[in-house]
Amino acid sequence: MRVLIDTNVLISAALSTNGVPFQAYVKAASYPNRGLICEQNVDEMKRIFNKKFPNRLASLDKFLSVALMTLELVPIPMDESSWESQIRDVNDRPILRAAIAANADVLLTGDNDFLESGLKNPAIMTPAEFLKY
Repeated sequence: MRVLIDTNVLISAALSTNGVPFQAYVKAASYPNRGLICEQNVDEMKRIFNKKFPNRLASLDKFLSVALMTLELVPIPMDESSWESQIRDVNDRPILRAAIAANADVLLTGDNDFLESGLKNPAIMTPAEFLKY
């Protein structure tokens, strides 16, 4: 199963190895699954850590160095599509575009803009839902 991991799950996983987001990240990145991220995920993580967790930048670098060896970095198509309007936050739309272009089966997120979108392909799941799947 191809699983694009959204920024909020990646941040939670980078901050703590004890929670459900980290367990979901490990499952998504482990065989037979294939974990995916896009450049926007990486950029958002760096921006958020610089702003909210500046004292944790070393742990972010360590997390990303392992994640980028394990996860597939997928491109974000530039062309917008009409189905993107189902996502309220325009900043989240490139992540959806990347998931669809990469043929992701699941978009793993805690973001209500995705969770309340009604999208079925890819399946939108929280970390807890993904662990039960």
